[in-house]
Amino acid sequence: MISYKPFQKLLIDKGIKKQDLLKMADISWGTMARLNTNEYVSLEVIDKLCNALDCQPGDLMEFVKK
Repeated sequence: MISYKPFQKLLIDKGIKKQDLLKMADISWGTMARLNTNEYVSLEVIDKLCNALDCQPGDLMEFVKK
């Protein structure tokens, strides 16, 4: 299972509010909801987040064995 807990921590560490990130990364509230519940998001979304947050995909997600 993919977990987006590192993404949540990164936002806190950088002091970025979710509503600000929506504009920065040009993503929807629905996409943010999927990230918050560890649901599938496309690589396009990961690319947008990495560009907006100046990070690598591994900074946003981790694999958690079931």
